[in-house]
Amino acid sequence: MNPIQEYFYRIEEPARSTLLFLRTKILESDTENITETLSFGLPFFKYKKKMLCYFYYSKKHKKYYVSFYHGDRLDHPELIQEGRKKFKILLIDVNEDLPVELILSLMKEVKQYIKV
Repeated sequence: MNPIQEYFYRIEEPARSTLLFLRTKILESDTENITETLSFGLPFFKYKKKMLCYFYYSKKHKKYYVSFYHGDRLDHPELIQEGRKKFKILLIDVNEDLPVELILSLMKEVKQYIKV
């Protein structure tokens, strides 16, 4: 198993399946330009080799989240900044339907701010 796969398989269900599903959707959304790397021990998604978003776990909220680079430029009521300078997060509730369309739409918006 590669390090990215190991990251996901250390996560307990149902969060693992949820994040793996979301990972697939993100990678399939732009197969030519979105890549995945492991940075700081976390799965990062990059757009044309520039930071786009990543997954992490919030101890405060006790939920996983997607953190968007250039999130400070995004204006959506479900995004939380909590003192972050460049990032905003979207909490993922593994017991509810995933907001896949919202996540992909936020990623599309972030791509506009990435200088390549």
